[in-house]
Amino acid sequence: MAASPPKLDPVKLGLFVSRMESVCEEMGAVLQRTAFSPNIKDRLDFSCAIFDAKGHLCAQAAHIPVHLGSMAYAMADIVDACEWQQGDMVVVNDPFLGGTHLPDVTVIAPCFDASGALLAFVANRAHHADIGASAPGSMPLSKTLDEEGVVIPPTVLVRAGILAKNLLDDWFGEGQHGDFIAQVSANRTGLQRLNEVITGLAVPFGVAVNQLQDYAEVIARRRLAELPRGSFAFTDYMDDDGFGHLQLPIAVTIDLSVKGVVVDFSGTALQVEGNINCPLSVVAAAVYYVFRCLMPDEVPVCAGLFRAIRISAPLGCLLNAQRPAAVAAGNVETSMRISDAVLGALAQAAPDLIPAASQGTMNNVAMGGRGAGGDWDYYETIAGGMGGHASGAGLSAVQSHMTNTLNTPVESLEMHYPLRVRRYELRHDSGGSGQYCGGEGLIREFEFLTPTQFTLLTERRRLAPWGLAGGGDGAVGKNSFNGQELPAKVSMSAVAGDVLRIETPGGGGWGGLGRLTSEV
Repeated sequence: MAASPPKLDPVKLGLFVSRMESVCEEMGAVLQRTAFSPNIKDRLDFSCAIFDAKGHLCAQAAHIPVHLGSMAYAMADIVDACEWQQGDMVVVNDPFLGGTHLPDVTVIAPCFDASGALLAFVANRAHHADIGASAPGSMPLSKTLDEEGVVIPPTVLVRAGILAKNLLDDWFGEGQHGDFIAQVSANRTGLQRLNEVITGLAVPFGVAVNQLQDYAEVIARRRLAELPRGSFAFTDYMDDDGFGHLQLPIAVTIDLSVKGVVVDFSGTALQVEGNINCPLSVVAAAVYYVFRCLMPDEVPVCAGLFRAIRISAPLGCLLNAQRPAAVAAGNVETSMRISDAVLGALAQAAPDLIPAASQGTMNNVAMGGRGAGGDWDYYETIAGGMGGHASGAGLSAVQSHMTNTLNTPVESLEMHYPLRVRRYELRHDSGGSGQYCGGEGLIREFEFLTPTQFTLLTERRRLAPWGLAGGGDGAVGKNSFNGQELPAKVSMSAVAGDVLRIETPGGGGWGGLGRLTSEV
């Protein structure tokens, strides 16, 4: 009788999961502490993860859902496209080759054992406020990918341990490139810690990873089996694409069966002129995020968790756009509406598990200046209200769903840039009414101290975050400049003394018994 293959016992498997996650957390700590830009060191707009030799997700830190889910979906293709060598690191930001949008730059490093066998990869993705776009902040009101900045296919950035600084100089001009070096440093830390984990294992690393993936799949399928069987459809809408195309549908049908989950976006609008298009990897990130939220807290986040989920979207639609479609806002705004649509469909299957719509936008503000005082670029997303749910009111003034960043502290913003924050407060009565009301949005008001160009890429300015189970809708957001209302997506110039005001949406309410509770 053949001997059973070696396995980790449950305690050691749990320790393995924790140690892998801690590697990702330490990578993130290194990246945050060595980065130069407020976007990374203050807002924490980055993510770190570990993948196996085939590019399957093994572990991640609790960073940005849209980063991590898209990497989990597209990493295998990147692995297959490159020849990996000891001491190398590859950089990529091409949305149609495994990226999300151009400001999110991914740096990947292979991990080999002593015999030279490829075992795994460590990777991090970080948002760069200046990626060479046609407008400061690198989130322009664009019509093609080329307008959005430098497009980087999978390219060797570090060869045998030596950083190819000439590449960075060619792409972005001569400079220190501190955030890129911080990403390289984070990966070096990750490789060191991952090797320590591998060395301490009682079984081969590949065996441990396979056991981890199988364990996650078992938990996921068990949880999915608790949901009602059937087909559930929902359609939500994007406000506009910034170029006159309004109320664009995102349609989803979710089939729940004993075989697993099929998520189909047939009926979604075709790709558009504006930059709310997105690659399928971003769609996968939003779908994975929603189903992850339905899982037990203790389940390891890895590829096995998503084996039961199949995703499809028609080629050439808004959610499976083709080059050279502009995609800058697809990653940030469309991803939020995808999660709304998937949640809306699942609410029909399990209403007590699903919250009302959260603010449904990241409220993107990109700005900067070019002149005698030096060039500067700044980008931030602004929090809003979360939806109420069967267990309580929605949270106020928080980032939700596909983003997990912090706000930029007023002190940091005013120290680094010629800006003054005149108001930063809760937007009262913006949450939807209900047995459990939606969370409140925010008001953030910027005064420009020098001539500045700014771009807004926002949503939920026409169509409100929906309530659920009889709850009221949240308030739509509002943008204004010197007191005059602005469109949801706009690019403008400002002079010293001008004021930009962003009022973010509130969350939808849950339950139809009136506005009984609130939470701040």
